[in-house]
Amino acid sequence: MKAAFLALALATITAWSTPAAAQDPLSTQLAEREGLEIGISTNEIAITSDFSGADLTVFGALTNTDQLLLAIGQYDIVVTLEGPRDWTTVRRKERLFGIWVNRTSLTFEQMPISYSLASTRPVEEIAEDDALTSLGIGIDHLALTPTGFISNSANLREFRDAFRRLKQNGGLYQRDTGGVRFVSSSLFQATLRLPANIPNGVHTVHAYLFKSGEFIGGRELPLRVIKTGLEEAITEAAHEQPLAYGVFAVVLALITGWAASLIFRRD
Repeated sequence: MKAAFLALALATITAWSTPAAAQDPLSTQLAEREGLEIGISTNEIAITSDFSGADLTVFGALTNTDQLLLAIGQYDIVVTLEGPRDWTTVRRKERLFGIWVNRTSLTFEQMPISYSLASTRPVEEIAEDDALTSLGIGIDHLALTPTGFISNSANLREFRDAFRRLKQNGGLYQRDTGGVRFVSSSLFQATLRLPANIPNGVHTVHAYLFKSGEFIGGRELPLRVIKTGLEEAITEAAHEQPLAYGVFAVVLALITGWAASLIFRRD
């Protein structure tokens, strides 16, 4: 009886331990899935009166990579810097009685005010358009979602193209298809350009890892952009005390005009 009991107990333990053992390869596979870690050269950018733009360095490392695929260039990295989001309105001018006036407008929901991208190669060569659009990677793949009433005369594609063109011409949307480079077998470095007119607020650094066109994973870090000195004081006054700021601006304009008339008047 005792021997039968021990045999039954051994069989029970074996039955319970077998599924756990079967899960070990899966757990090991998940634990060894490729990933990446990133860091940035600074967590805060200070905008002064002589700020003319800056470069932000993003560095990182790949983990659990396939050395063969890494050697033949099957891993790609895209790094982006997205500024604070806000509603953006695009207006189209038309000639009316010989005068150019705004006739049609379209507002897009919560778009990044600024957007910089660096990648190992053109993003269109890294992944399919559907994948890039779902992830919102690339200037041409950002979700430009209109809001409000859209008239029949409004051409959505035309307004989207105009939005991208205005942002790029203003230097707020940039891309560098060779801005990410590997400095060793698993270490990489990316350089993102911050324009002189970059908005203040909390920006977000995103890093995306692709393997053979498949999105593997990503990381993100915050970046603060703040105004300092006189610019900060003027901005705070305009937002926190708008009435006093407006009165001061009018008085300053009157004094400046009166002083200029005295200096440049003809006797």
